[in-house]
Amino acid sequence: MTEKKKLGRNQKDTDDDMINLVDNLNRDDDLKYNRRAFLKTAVGTSVALGVATIPFSVKAMLGMNEKEKERVEIAKLEDLPVGESITFYYPTEKDPALLIHTVNGDLKAYNSACTHLMCPVFYEKTQDVLLCPCHAGYFDINNGHPKAGPPQRELPLIEIEVDNGVVYAVGRQYRHG
Repeated sequence: MTEKKKLGRNQKDTDDDMINLVDNLNRDDDLKYNRRAFLKTAVGTSVALGVATIPFSVKAMLGMNEKEKERVEIAKLEDLPVGESITFYYPTEKDPALLIHTVNGDLKAYNSACTHLMCPVFYEKTQDVLLCPCHAGYFDINNGHPKAGPPQRELPLIEIEVDNGVVYAVGRQYRHG
């Protein structure tokens, strides 16, 4: 029986299958594409992305990206008697809202699309509540929270200001709780 001599790496004069399995390896590629090179690239990329976000973080901390609140005139206070409401659109023409001068004399404003199925919400003066007639949903006039019916979320609050007898919408709050 002739015994073949074991040859060094990348030598093909042997019948031993285990040695022939490493013939496709290239030492230069091993050095170029190893774990350390991968980790260096991954860490370098992470640092570069982190540094790239610094201007945005500084801008956010300084409040430079906040849009000025759009101030939209709703109505003159003298045109809205106690116990009445008026429909307006805020912040866009697609967002119906309701300004209410409650029986207690308070001014409240909410988006008037029910949070259940987007049906219109109306002010019910006799009960001093907001009513969605589609499914008998009731909302508290003081905070917009659902009181009865299928709605589970409160109505978005429209922030208002009164200036020289004119009521303005100045912002909208989505609240949960």
